Amino acid sequence: MTQKDLQSRLDELETRLAFQDDLINTLSEQLARQELDIRELWDAKRQLHKQLKEVSPSNIRSEEEETPPPHY
Repeated sequence: MTQKDLQSRLDELETRLAFQDDLINTLSEQLARQELDIRELWDAKRQLHKQLKEVSPSNIRSEEEETPPPHY
């Protein structure tokens, strides 16, 4: 292998590495944004669940409100 061939391969590897670094950074940024989006969605879900419970209470009574079973 000649010096020129080695230099060409080295240049190609450096170029690939630069593209991979850029891709990794891009993916990392996207992952961070998606994590924030997911956290916001979970917070919104919790808030909606809370509001739904306030608007539509359950038909199931708490244990303290239940009448005792009949004695036979």
